[in-house]
Amino acid sequence: MAALPADVDGVPLGLLVGYRVFLLAVAADGARRGLRATLRVGASSRRLALPLALVLLAVPAGGSLAYGAARDEAKEQAMLDMLAAADALVKSNEGLAFDKAEPTFRQALSAYEDLGTNHAGSRAGKLVPDRLDAYYKAVSAPYEKKRYCEAIAPLKHLRGLPATVDKDLLGSRPAKTDEPLAESLYECGTAALGVRTADPTASESLNELLGTFPKSPQAAKVEPAVRAAIKTRTTALAGGSAPCDTTEELRALRSSLDNMTDPSLEDASKEAADAVQTGDFACGTSQFKNKEYDSAVTTMTDYAKTYPNSPKAAQARSIAIAAEIAEEEPAAGRSLPSADVPDGPRMVMVISNDGPGEVEVLYTGPMTGRVTLKACGTCTKYQTPLLVNSPKIKACSGPSSKYPKATLLLPAGDYHFLQKRAASGTSRGDTKTSKTKIEPGYSYTNCLYVTSLF
Repeated sequence: MAALPADVDGVPLGLLVGYRVFLLAVAADGARRGLRATLRVGASSRRLALPLALVLLAVPAGGSLAYGAARDEAKEQAMLDMLAAADALVKSNEGLAFDKAEPTFRQALSAYEDLGTNHAGSRAGKLVPDRLDAYYKAVSAPYEKKRYCEAIAPLKHLRGLPATVDKDLLGSRPAKTDEPLAESLYECGTAALGVRTADPTASESLNELLGTFPKSPQAAKVEPAVRAAIKTRTTALAGGSAPCDTTEELRALRSSLDNMTDPSLEDASKEAADAVQTGDFACGTSQFKNKEYDSAVTTMTDYAKTYPNSPKAAQARSIAIAAEIAEEEPAAGRSLPSADVPDGPRMVMVISNDGPGEVEVLYTGPMTGRVTLKACGTCTKYQTPLLVNSPKIKACSGPSSKYPKATLLLPAGDYHFLQKRAASGTSRGDTKTSKTKIEPGYSYTNCLYVTSLF
């Protein structure tokens, strides 16, 4: 009654020792009594004493054997329960993000390893290989569902198990993850090309692919895939409706290539850099045409600074100037400044500065450009006429040498001007737009001055 029902740990050692001492004492007492007893039965009956004694001794011996079998069954059941608990852990974490599920997966794996190595002959131990197959299937489920970026971490976990789990128990299972992992790295990396917010980035996935599986079919496809991604976006720049977005994709793609050191990608990296340059110009042009003048100024100014040797650098500067004028006078943005310098005669326009503060003059028309006139050190503000009969302002009426000048040679046509006067002393900086028609055979003068009510 103390020993039953049988459990895995058995009965306490003290109880076993006490029980054996008790049995020995009973046997000794039985022998003493039997040897001294005077039996009234016949001799034939006395012959049954020894067999009967052996039968009586077989009862506790048989009970011990029965108890041992019951205990072994309890152990088997406990291991089956342990196996079932590990199965439940795996099942409960299916579908969770791997970083959250990994600790529980490893707990189940530890149980499988214990059963498969320390209790391999048990009923539970013999089921471990099937459970490992199920474990690999459950952990690699994102790959089967073609969620390649999500599959990378669990596949790396499965591939790296021989470092922590008995290799003989795992068998060939880890090696079978090589191709799925290579495919996941390729698909995830190429899908991230041109996506600045991708996690993981294209370079992270593709670098790992090229470093871990350099001889794989997937590694051989990286360079063609990168060049195809560049070509697709470069083609989209020509007639696409969103060249600025496409350029940002190309910029992200080039950034990924900058972080990749595989020699096979050197030509692709140059192609990406050229495509970004093309895209920057296309973006600035699109912004100008869409009347996004502030953005066009920034884009084209940056283009001219970044690519000073580009054949389009001069036109980029012209577009930036025209966009700056158009911010103040929208009519100046009706047409994109040409990349070509007009032929034919040029007319002279002399611009003088009769006022305090430096003046920057921007102009656009058949030609586009800017000039800067230094401040006139002796010039002051003119008082604004308040009455109808007040004398008119006579600017630039002093000696010609007194005024800082700039001479423009302009082809005939309509021009928009923007003057930006810097602040000086008590004079506030300001801007002013004007429009001038340049006709053949004439020369022009333009005197810039400052007026004030006081």
